[in-house]
Amino acid sequence: MTLEEALSQPTISVPDAGRLFFGLARNAAYDAAKRGDIETIRVGGRVVVPVVPLAEKLGLKTTIGRAA
Repeated sequence: MTLEEALSQPTISVPDAGRLFFGLARNAAYDAAKRGDIETIRVGGRVVVPVVPLAEKLGLKTTIGRAA
């Protein structure tokens, strides 16, 4: 997944968020999420990262819901 693809999705996985936005490896991304450094939501048994709040914190614009 590329950063551009991530910015077009409502949620992404914790490892993808850590790698794309912070350059973290998988375990470091989950550690950051557990500490609350990366905002997450639980959907059933899955933990995902909402893209809009994360992008806003980093000053990035999302493309969710925009025509291509």
